[in-house]
Amino acid sequence: MSEKLTVLEWHKQQAVTNFNAVWDLIEKADRSWEDDLQMIHMAHASRFHWGEIGTPLQFARGEWQISRVYAVLGMFEGALFHGKNSLRLCLENHIGDFDLAFAYEAIARAYMIDQNINSMMEYLQLAKKAAIHIGDPKERDYLLSELQTISLD
Repeated sequence: MSEKLTVLEWHKQQAVTNFNAVWDLIEKADRSWEDDLQMIHMAHASRFHWGEIGTPLQFARGEWQISRVYAVLGMFEGALFHGKNSLRLCLENHIGDFDLAFAYEAIARAYMIDQNINSMMEYLQLAKKAAIHIGDPKERDYLLSELQTISLD
């Protein structure tokens, strides 16, 4: 017989399961329309469950993931909205390092979709500036490699 989860444990399990499943779909080479829709729903579900039991750090990461999903799907408004919300959460809660840099990355990526080079470049520069403060060299290198995928070329 399996153990019963507390409400908090259940929300955490749902948040993590959905978050990880979204990554599987983002990386899936031949996503279908149904996969795309499922990816949107799961990203929002993960963020909802973190909202029930998490901290501002998890809220910011959830907003970032939703922004990435919309960016992958070419949906500018959703990508920008959730990217800005990730940034707001980072700034209001003094969350820096990796998460702040990726909040800027999300906004730059959204502006790439909109073909807005000035705003894209502004947020790319902010992300690069924030990258200086990322303590872990592997995380910094990962961020910088992601920034290289943002261009209008």
